[in-house]
Amino acid sequence: MRLPSVILLFLLAQVMLPAQARLQGPQAWHPADAGASQVRDLAQIRRSGVLRVLVNQSRNSSGEIRGEAVGIEYARLKAFEQFLNRDAAAGHTITLKIIPRAKDQLLAALLRGEGDMVAPGERLGMPAGAALSRSRALVADVPMVLVGRKGGALYSSLEQLSGRSLALPAGSAAGPALARLNERLLASGRAPLVIEWVDPSLAVEDVLEMVQAGIYPLTAVELSIAQRWARVMPKLRIDRQLTLGEKAGMHWFLPQEASMLRASADRFIKNYRAPDNQDALFERVYRRLYRVQYPLDRIGRQRLDAVRPVLQRHAREQALDWLNLAALAFKESTLDPSARGASGAIGLMQVTPATARSMGVGDVHRLDNNVQASARYLASIRRQFFSSPRLNERERMAFVLAAYNLGPQRVQSMRAEARRRGLNADQWFFQVERVAMDSAGMGVVSYVNSVNKYYLAYARERYRLER
Repeated sequence: MRLPSVILLFLLAQVMLPAQARLQGPQAWHPADAGASQVRDLAQIRRSGVLRVLVNQSRNSSGEIRGEAVGIEYARLKAFEQFLNRDAAAGHTITLKIIPRAKDQLLAALLRGEGDMVAPGERLGMPAGAALSRSRALVADVPMVLVGRKGGALYSSLEQLSGRSLALPAGSAAGPALARLNERLLASGRAPLVIEWVDPSLAVEDVLEMVQAGIYPLTAVELSIAQRWARVMPKLRIDRQLTLGEKAGMHWFLPQEASMLRASADRFIKNYRAPDNQDALFERVYRRLYRVQYPLDRIGRQRLDAVRPVLQRHAREQALDWLNLAALAFKESTLDPSARGASGAIGLMQVTPATARSMGVGDVHRLDNNVQASARYLASIRRQFFSSPRLNERERMAFVLAAYNLGPQRVQSMRAEARRRGLNADQWFFQVERVAMDSAGMGVVSYVNSVNKYYLAYARERYRLER
């Protein structure tokens, strides 16, 4: 294929992709974006008694379930807290304050003075000219590797990715290497790789789960992270022979002026060894969690086509996106109108007769009534509890789903607790869900995440589904 044709086809593909899937990806952060702030070194931190740590909000990095760490960075930070307090005089101990942020916002938040250090739990580049320093490597020489699904297409070289699609979460360290690969592909007259920068509700572990399900064909991730999640996602295939760019270490980041804190961090890291059973809870929890499936295989597509008119009609009546109803229906019944569930739940949406009656709907064995009752209930929850203009639509739907699963009052109490902890009470993903993980476990978090992933799987095919 001639180069002009390749470029034309590529540009057409970019226009057809959703905004988050465009090649350029998230906007790069520049040091000028961050204002000056007061830097606290170890002496000031000891006087305050609090070490503020900006952490990557992903569950892989900083997850905690009922007071026990499942995030790899969270466990390290707790050990660092003990290290800082080993010889502390009475009344001068330090307590960690964990501040979760999106990975691509961590360094700017540090320079604004929102924390004393950054612990990303993944590879993170340090922008030139930033008044930052990094610790010695927590993990040295980490390659970025290609990860696909077992049984999927095999590649012997990166050039074979020409014209393919690869999903990345915001802030992925693979971005620059893939941009250079695309430059080489274009220079040789071949179609570039399409980088799909995924929805901000997804972290690295979510992308890996969606690759295992076949929703995304490929991703690229740090080898150590891929290996960790492959233990609980056995259908993942790690292509070690296909590495992107140069190996690099994982580090903590600190202001340049915080020399004593950095020296303490380096001394800790030099001798730190993770406990042998560090991932025991992680594996126990995640191995038994619900895993998303591919919702648009032949049977899934046939079932969706059969119920689409009724989903669209009732979604329109309640001002809902019909794909949200479809995603919920797939999670509840795999789009089977004859499904029977626990506690008397019935049909496509797994509605109980009592819930239907409260919405003014009769016989929920009928498909139309079943969907109508569910749509009315979702709209009722949204109207009564989550109508604030402060909520964006993805977060609003996440709160509605959590309330659909747990009850609205319980979710509202979680928001109040999130506010008390300094978390964003208007953001379910990675913020209020942390309170849910602590107080209710992973059940509701998995439920909301699964429906969200099915919605995103449908949304990336919306133009085909609505033809």
